[in-house]
Parts: sequence; C-alpha cells; structure tokens
Amino acid sequence: MTVGSDMLSPRKQILALIAVFCGAVFLAGPTLTQEKSIVVASTTSTKDSGLFEHLLPLFTRKTGIAVNVRAVGTGQALDMARRGDADVVFVHAKSAEEAFIAEGNGVKRYPVMYNDFVLIGPESDPAGIKGMKDVAKALMAIKDKTATFISRGDHSGTHLLELMLWNRDAGVNIQALDGPWYKSAQRGMKATLHMARATDGYVLSDRGTWISFKDKRDLQVMIEGDKRLLNQYAVILVNSDKHPKVQKELGRTFIDWLTSPEGQNA
Repeated sequence: MTVGSDMLSPRKQILALIAVFCGAVFLAGPTLTQEKSIVVASTTSTKDSGLFEHLLPLFTRKTGIAVNVRAVGTGQALDMARRGDADVVFVHAKSAEEAFIAEGNGVKRYPVMYNDFVLIGPESDPAGIKGMKDVAKALMAIKDKTATFISRGDHSGTHLLELMLWNRDAGVNIQALDGPWYKSAQRGMKATLHMARATDGYVLSDRGTWISFKDKRDLQVMIEGDKRLLNQYAVILVNSDKHPKVQKELGRTFIDWLTSPEGQNA
C-alpha cells in the first residue's frame, strides 16, 4: 500500500474518530429527547378487549405520536387526570365525566364509540335469571336467592353502572347490605371475571372484555339487550389552563384522529 502525504497519523486518526463519535452523540441527543408522546388514562376494558393493541399502532404510524396508556378503572383514570398526570382520558361513565369537566379539569367530552354490558353467570344459574329481559329484576332475583355476585368494587365505569342498577333501578341499597353473597373484587374486569368463574358467581361485564376473556369455562351471558346496559365511551382533553404540563396539541391530535372518519373506521 502506498502511503500518501495526506494519511493521518495513528494519534490523529483516534482524535478524528472521537470527534466523529461526539458529533454523532450530539446529533442523536435532541432526536431522542424530542420524541412526541402523550399519556392516556383509560379504563381497563379498552386495553383488555384488545382495542388499543389495534388502534394505537395505526395512530402512531399516521402522526408519529406515541401513546402511553395507563389502564385503570374510570374513577382512577379521572383522578389521575385531576392531578395533571395525563393528557387525555378515555373512559365510560358519563355522569363522572361531566362532573370532571364541570370542575374545570377537562375541556370537552367527545363520544367515540359504544358497546354494551352483559350480566354473566354460571351455567347452573342458581338465581334462575337466564333469558330475562329486565336487568333490575334479574338483580333482585340474585339477591333473593343470595346467589354469589362479584362486584368490581373499584369505582370504575362498570362499577358505577352496577351501583346505579342496584340502587336506582332495583331499589336496593347494596352498599348497606351485609351479606356474604355480595363480594367486592376491587380489581379490573378480567380479574373480576376470573373471580366469578372460581366462585360460580354472577358479574356485570362490558361485552368487549367478555368476548376477549379466554377462560370462560361454564360462564355464560345471562342478561343482554336491556337499554340500560348501553356502554358509551368518550375522550376528554385535560385542561392545560389548570394543568400546564398537559400536551395540549398532541392530545388534540389524538382526539381529532379518533373522531375522524379514519379513526372511526379503524
């Protein structure tokens, strides 16, 4: 090999490599810190049903915005947003959502989708409710037979609806009853379904999580179709005036996409 006059000495080669490496780090640094991302506080059913697994990659490919989901009960999701720890909430308890906005924590409620709730029970059906059309009468039958009922008990949207069905529609102050047949799981939907299966109990579930639940065994849909079991989901942008850390523009992009024809088709 011919050594030309412009060949660098070994020491200069090392210095040049260090300079190139430092330059690469300098260029890469801002790219890493500038990743666009939002935090979405959501109910467990949007995760457990597989919805986010389908939707979020489509949104990220479209916008370059990563979505970090905190899947908890609706009550916990709204509380997280009240602390300013989320940019968007994606939940399903309309009265609680409206209260959240009235407090000044949220900007506006955007309905996104709906499914329904179903009352699940064991094949043996000790309360004899299978096929009934009135969910309140079915709950009364469960109570009268003291058949096991598993409540989520976690202030989620599902739990809030269940309490409304007991207290308002069935006329039973369920929180005041002291009976071993009514059990509070204080867990997410899938864990509550597992508990119902293990105890031959009845349970209220959103249909999406029920469909995706793999270990049904002898659990079956007992009650469906009552209009009171409609389950509507909505998204709310957290108010950046009250919570300055909120990624307002990125959160708005997420909501705009969800409510657009493309997002709705997805």
